[in-house]
Amino acid sequence: MSEHEWRSLPGTPCWVNLMARDLDEARRFYGTLLGWEFRRARSERLGPYVEATAHGVPVAGLGSMAQNLGFPVSWTVFFGAVSADRTAQAVRESGGTVAVGPLGFQDGRAAMAADPAGAVFGIWQGDKSPGWRMRRLRGVPVWIELQTRDAFAAAVFYGEVFRWGSDPDGRSDVAWEHDRVVLRVDGHPVAGLCGGAVESAPDPQIRPRWDVFFAVSDVDAAARDTAELGGEVVGPPTDTPYGRVAVLRDSEGGLFRVADVDAPACRDAAAE
Repeated sequence: MSEHEWRSLPGTPCWVNLMARDLDEARRFYGTLLGWEFRRARSERLGPYVEATAHGVPVAGLGSMAQNLGFPVSWTVFFGAVSADRTAQAVRESGGTVAVGPLGFQDGRAAMAADPAGAVFGIWQGDKSPGWRMRRLRGVPVWIELQTRDAFAAAVFYGEVFRWGSDPDGRSDVAWEHDRVVLRVDGHPVAGLCGGAVESAPDPQIRPRWDVFFAVSDVDAAARDTAELGGEVVGPPTDTPYGRVAVLRDSEGGLFRVADVDAPACRDAAAE
C-alpha cells in the first residue's frame, strides 16, 4: 500500500461504490469519518447518486439503490474491462454469475456479478473511470481484499476472468505472501485474497465478500469515531503486515475497513 499510481490496466480494481439506503445519512457518516466532500453525479438508472472526493480526487460512488430494491447496504469493488460484455461472458464460463447488466451507465457500461463462492463484484468499461490510486491520503481507497473459503480457487477464477498474470506486457503477477494470494501491478500490491476467514468469522452477517480499505491517519481514533457516529467496530484495531487495520460498519450496516498506511508495518511490507 505504498505511495503509487499506476497506468490503467484492464482487470485491476478501478472504483468502489456504496449501495446505501439513506444517501444523506451515508454522506453524514463518511463525510465526517473520512473527510469526504460530495458532488452530484448523473444516474438515470440508479436514482440519487453522488461521487465522493478526497483532496479533489474522485474516490467512491454512493447511491441509494439499497432502499429502492431492498438490498443490504454494502460496498462493491469494480474491476476495469476493455469490454464489459466479454468479461461478463467470461464470468459465466468460469462458474460465476452475472446478476445485472452489462448496461449503459453514465459514459460507460457496467455489470454486477458474483464469483462461485458468492462474493459480489462489479465490472466497469469506460474512459471516465478515475482509476485506482495508492496514496497516503486520508479517505482514499488503498487496498481491497477478498474474504473467501478457498483463496487459490478464487485466484483461478479471477485470473481466468481478468487475465491476471497473463497481460501481454507482463505488468501483473500473482504471488503468495503474508498468508494470502496477492495481485501485483507494476510490482506494487493492489489486492489480496484470503482463504478460510469466512468459516471462522463469528458474525453471521459475514459472507464471502470483497472488503474495501480506506486510508486514515489514526485507526484507533477512526474506530472510536465510527462508534460515536452510530456505526460499529466489528474487528478492533490490529497490527498487520499491511498496516494497522480495523473492521467497521457504518451507521446503516455497511462493512468496510480502515488502515493506517503510514504505520511502520505497512511501510515495511510496501518496501518488500
